[in-house]
Amino acid sequence: MNTEVMHSTSTESDAQEKPQAMFDTSAMRVLAVLAEKEALTPDSYPMSLNALTNGCNQLTSRDPVMAMGEDEVREILQHLIQEKFIAEVNQAGARVSKYEHRLRMKWSLEQDKLAVLTILMLRGIQTAGEIRNRSGRLHEFASIADVEAGLQFLMDKYPPLVVRLPRAPGTKEARYASLLCGESYPETAEGAAYAASAAAGVSRQDRIAQLEGEVGALREEVAALAAQLQQFRQQFE
Repeated sequence: MNTEVMHSTSTESDAQEKPQAMFDTSAMRVLAVLAEKEALTPDSYPMSLNALTNGCNQLTSRDPVMAMGEDEVREILQHLIQEKFIAEVNQAGARVSKYEHRLRMKWSLEQDKLAVLTILMLRGIQTAGEIRNRSGRLHEFASIADVEAGLQFLMDKYPPLVVRLPRAPGTKEARYASLLCGESYPETAEGAAYAASAAAGVSRQDRIAQLEGEVGALREEVAALAAQLQQFRQQFE
């Protein structure tokens, strides 16, 4: 797997048309875990290589779930340190090096914007409502409008860090994805399942509407036959 941070070789106009990938999925996971754990477990931050690897492979709040080894994470860290996205911290009395992210300084992000980006980095494609529900201790959003304001800020960055996607079939909310891996972001397992479920829901609704129409037509036919029968009986009264 190529863990090296990738640079754009396109012209400025090309970059505007199609944002270039800054990281691969593994490097993005390392950065996202550091940003998450800084907020969730500040007493254990900065993070050791072992703790960071465990966070990358965590089974909850991750989509996709990954299985990264310490050697892979170490290599990623070295590349990200060179690019100044991560700093190595040698604390007095500590036996191992620890690491912290530099996303705030790199992209001038306040905590609410960093929380939005972190959720997208960890969980893949999300709606604004899902981001608010899942932000937890990263940041307490008062409303979905606050999340949308954060998303708009990230979309307005140059180059943009987030993109708005078309609505999934049968849904009303727009979806958003991180652009840190370029436009080749994978549809997450959760997102794919959600879209499939929504599409199935639309199909069921169409079928129900069709059946209701057929029942209504049958009722009209029965009523017409009943009226004809009544007229027939009246001929013999």
